[in-house]
Amino acid sequence: MRKTWWVGPAVAAVLAFPLPAHAETADVQDALTAYQAEVGPGAGVHGGDHTGSWEFSAGTATVGTDRPITSTDHYRIGSQTKTFTAVVTMQLVDEGKVVLDEPIERYLPGVVTGNGHDGSVITVRHLLQHTSGIPTNDLPTPVPRLDGTFALRELVRDGLRHPSVSAPGAEFHYSNTNYEILGLMVEAVTGNPVGQEITDRIIRPLGLHDTTYPEAGDRSLPDPLVHGYVGGRVPPLFLWLDATAFEPSLFGPAGGMISTQQDITRFYQALLAGELTSPESLAEMRTTVPVEGAPDLAVGLGLLKRTLPCGAVTWGHDGMVPGFASHTDVTADGRHVATVTNSNIGSAKVNDVITAAICG
Repeated sequence: MRKTWWVGPAVAAVLAFPLPAHAETADVQDALTAYQAEVGPGAGVHGGDHTGSWEFSAGTATVGTDRPITSTDHYRIGSQTKTFTAVVTMQLVDEGKVVLDEPIERYLPGVVTGNGHDGSVITVRHLLQHTSGIPTNDLPTPVPRLDGTFALRELVRDGLRHPSVSAPGAEFHYSNTNYEILGLMVEAVTGNPVGQEITDRIIRPLGLHDTTYPEAGDRSLPDPLVHGYVGGRVPPLFLWLDATAFEPSLFGPAGGMISTQQDITRFYQALLAGELTSPESLAEMRTTVPVEGAPDLAVGLGLLKRTLPCGAVTWGHDGMVPGFASHTDVTADGRHVATVTNSNIGSAKVNDVITAAICG
């Protein structure tokens, strides 16, 4: 992994591109600047509606430079990968190869077991909606292969060593392990690697030329790119370690993909427009359960539903991996916003950016 240390004053330059006449330019700019001041070296937002798109950048895409983040820069989308995995799963449902309410044991005999996990009770739907009872696994410790990559089955084994926290279907508990199991299921049903299925079924048909499911061991990001960092800031100083080149197989079908703000927006727009699944499967994906402590959020099958202060409802997902945090939200009437910052420091101020972009 290439390591870059930088100590210096925070950068707060903002680059703006034309906005539609009705959008509140100052609100978006101010919200993004405030967000970037809390989270990382840089932050970018790409948004718009049926009349056109616009973008802003605050800070820098690469520490030590004044290069803005643009909507065509590549970054690691983290858990937004889950929506791709969910779409492939729902396509298999449409093809009659998978049944939503069938136990995962039918597709992966003997895999989901032990520590209170029962694959004969946990269904495909439970995994998609994070209601399987499999707990959050914030600090995965899977055993790597000799070359430093991770086998998908080992990720699942590592996640299942944590005891069940609820009966299947009873409660929402966000867990990467759910989607790693779904990735294994896709491979078992199709006979192909899950990344190949995502590429063949979604990336190529939609022409997402800047979106990839990287092979295990490929730790690079294509140019142009946003450099990812871990570290932090003690204003007015900051200290960042370049974490751009990490092993994507550590997260696989739960968080290993790469995209751009333009491509990821196109993906969610296509999904919500019915281009990727049957109407019945899209309706299932949009059937939600609440998130405790977050009344403005609800969880579907690989989708997050967000209700904004202005009453607008968006669908999308967020993502966080070492060095990157991102969100993408789209509405039924064509409004959209994608954000990215080049650290994985969370901040509620991202909600202000999303609200300004969609509600302004």
